[in-house]
Amino acid sequence: MAGLRERKKQRTRRALIEAALRLFEEKGYAETTLAEIAAEAEVSTRTFFSYFASKEDLVFHDGPERLEKALALLATRRPGETPSALLLRLIEASFDWAAQDGDLTPEEARLRTRLIMTEPALQGRALLLLFDSQLKLARALHDAFPGELDLVEAATAVGSLIGSVKLAVMANLEHDRSIEQIWGTARRAAELTLGGLRSLDEQAAARVRAGAPGMAS
Repeated sequence: MAGLRERKKQRTRRALIEAALRLFEEKGYAETTLAEIAAEAEVSTRTFFSYFASKEDLVFHDGPERLEKALALLATRRPGETPSALLLRLIEASFDWAAQDGDLTPEEARLRTRLIMTEPALQGRALLLLFDSQLKLARALHDAFPGELDLVEAATAVGSLIGSVKLAVMANLEHDRSIEQIWGTARRAAELTLGGLRSLDEQAAARVRAGAPGMAS
């Protein structure tokens, strides 16, 4: 159980996120200053910088933690677990993390998505983070299947899965009214993609049977 100090830090962090999103919606992202966010959250600008380095970091506040969780999960491949099964476990875990640990309400999540899709500075940061995270996940998947998946196959699997889930959710933002519907869209996209990726399971199994050495590319 978190101590008093940690709970206070969590409340301040949450207050800054709420204040920022509220101001972004009212005034616009570019027009909102760090000082205004701090004032809205009833803290000093110095306190803001104790939690976030910039407005961009605040918008993408949960990215690093979720990436670390994903990388840790990929390192826990179970005996006999196939690439598609491990990726499905990753997707299901991601839904659980979002539901249990999410700092944003569904409305706030929608607002953040709209901001990322419309603000040039956030679009650029999102693409950079997406590329970096997918590259790290691809390497982790490759490491989980030495001699079974090469790096091209691992990168293709990760890129296909994450790309399809993100695009399906964004394409249906206006139709998916509840968080359950959003998760349903994401799960359907993941299942469709994993259906096509199961050929990698067969290739990986064949390499194990053949005793093929690990591949670098």
